[in-house]
Amino acid sequence: MKRGDELEAVIEDIAVEGRSLARIDGFVVFVRGGVPGDTVRMRIRTVKRNFAEADLVTLEFPSPRRTEPRCRYFGTCGGCTWQNIAYASQLEFKRRHVAETLERLGGFAPLPVPAPLAMADPFYYRNKMEFSFGERWRTPEEMAHPRPEGAATGGVIEGALGLHLSGRYDRVLDLYECWLQSEVSPRIVNLVREFCLGHELPVFSTVTQSGYLRNLVIRESKRTGEIMVNLVTRDDRPEVMQQLTERLLGAFPSLTTIVNNITERRSQVAVGERERVYHGPGTITEKIGKRTYRISANSFFQTNTDQAERLYDTALGFAHIRAGDVVYDLYSGTGTIALHIADGAGKVVGIESVEQAVGDARKNAEFNGVHNCEFLHGDLKETLLSSRLQGEPLPAPDVIIVDPPRAGMHEKVAREIVALAPRTIVYISCNPSTQARDLRIICQSGKYSIESIQPVDMFPHTQHIENVVGLANSFQ
Repeated sequence: MKRGDELEAVIEDIAVEGRSLARIDGFVVFVRGGVPGDTVRMRIRTVKRNFAEADLVTLEFPSPRRTEPRCRYFGTCGGCTWQNIAYASQLEFKRRHVAETLERLGGFAPLPVPAPLAMADPFYYRNKMEFSFGERWRTPEEMAHPRPEGAATGGVIEGALGLHLSGRYDRVLDLYECWLQSEVSPRIVNLVREFCLGHELPVFSTVTQSGYLRNLVIRESKRTGEIMVNLVTRDDRPEVMQQLTERLLGAFPSLTTIVNNITERRSQVAVGERERVYHGPGTITEKIGKRTYRISANSFFQTNTDQAERLYDTALGFAHIRAGDVVYDLYSGTGTIALHIADGAGKVVGIESVEQAVGDARKNAEFNGVHNCEFLHGDLKETLLSSRLQGEPLPAPDVIIVDPPRAGMHEKVAREIVALAPRTIVYISCNPSTQARDLRIICQSGKYSIESIQPVDMFPHTQHIENVVGLANSFQ
């Protein structure tokens, strides 16, 4: 097998990171664009010691799991990877991934893993989208669709606004439609692109560290309908922002707020060191359960509002909180989980390492009139057992809820959670692999066993899956 060979194969499975997998005489080939059950003709792109990678050339016989992607950019844009897989099959692949990961990496005997909690409509689910300015790449798919009159017609040009090509961080695909956020979102993108190109505003380059335009971030509340437009730029140009604000409000008079985040950082991060508000309060509000949250341009908030509520309800159900219980919310972020579960508890203590998030959590508690939640700033591996409230040691927890980042928990944190001996532990994770690793440490103590599991599909049309696991103390 060598680069350029064309071979026929049956796609057997979905593998790591959502790639499709075939075998040629037992040798693994990852096929871009394949769906399990497809018979395909593929062209070998790279050959390595233990596997090869290939591109799909022709679809000989489609799988019954295959469906027609709704988005015309599918396969080029990096936003969705599974739009060609029927939604029911996506859910089954995710369920199986959770079950196999717990068994393979966690060392657990086969566990009953239910189907993920699914979305009624797996499109238009994101409440936040980050679009990038950059060098524009014109794809064959785009060539088939006419561009607006006067637009450039080929090659690579400056002034693109959209999402990065799949696997390419140096090129941006101009998007004139997108099914991830809402119908209005791409219309805002198109207006901002037209304005910026019309005013010949330069795109920021990470190579030369020059240019003005960096990102366009749109936040849209799914419960209140409020919308924030945030232009992220390298420098402060009030006259440009005032003109853009007038254009946006002329086309979208219901926009809640328009802000400009300004950053001179070398990296492409859509967060500013300074912020100027050009319209509205500079924040929008969103509701999860009975709580309302103020969201600023740089606040962290779960990207899928509807599924976040189902995720938190699942965690609350697994926690079995009793009246008067002390609950620790570790990696508490802006306090959404703590506030969601607070009504049934005596006291909730959130601990978070990002100081700005702690400040946001305190404001959210005050905004919602919740008085039994307190939030502490600190690195968990340094402060968990030594944390204090108002000079006093933390009260012993009856329940601990953890929702760490993708890297999971530090081993020291996992062992300290066991040492605290809560009655119940609830572990929420966006990465089943690190979750399985951490659960193995907790359960190897002999004090805890897995009581309940529930995946939640937060990101349809991608390989990502959120998973909630409840653990019971065997000695209580």
